[in-house]
Amino acid sequence: MDDKIYISWEEFHQDVKNLCKKIKATGQEFNKIVAISRGGFIPAGIIAYELGIRNSAVINISTYVGSKHLKLNEVDKPQSVGTIDEKTLIIDDISDSGQTFEVMRRTFPSGKFVTVYAKERGVLQADIFERQFPEKWLVFPWDV
Repeated sequence: MDDKIYISWEEFHQDVKNLCKKIKATGQEFNKIVAISRGGFIPAGIIAYELGIRNSAVINISTYVGSKHLKLNEVDKPQSVGTIDEKTLIIDDISDSGQTFEVMRRTFPSGKFVTVYAKERGVLQADIFERQFPEKWLVFPWDV
């Protein structure tokens, strides 16, 4: 039995477009995107184009080294990120354990936390996500 799920480029792109529909359905206006490096880069770019948001920033945070989880307590807030408020989308590719969003939420409680995919332990930390997956390792198209 394979313990990995492979996501194709086409599937990922469609899932991000579907995620954009969910973001629009909130009726809320967003004017800024913060991508969580590195997984959030690609979905953040697609979302920025789909929603017409030009204001963007990046935060570096990692909860993995290879496939090993790290423990995090805080995020270094780069000055270039500026204000993060209720009109800010904070984007990642997956909320796996929920740890990244949990730490980010303590630092930026007003942001809207959005991810393409969520697993059972990560669902509660995501405000909006497109699809939920079982506790298997997701292999993204850029990881193949």
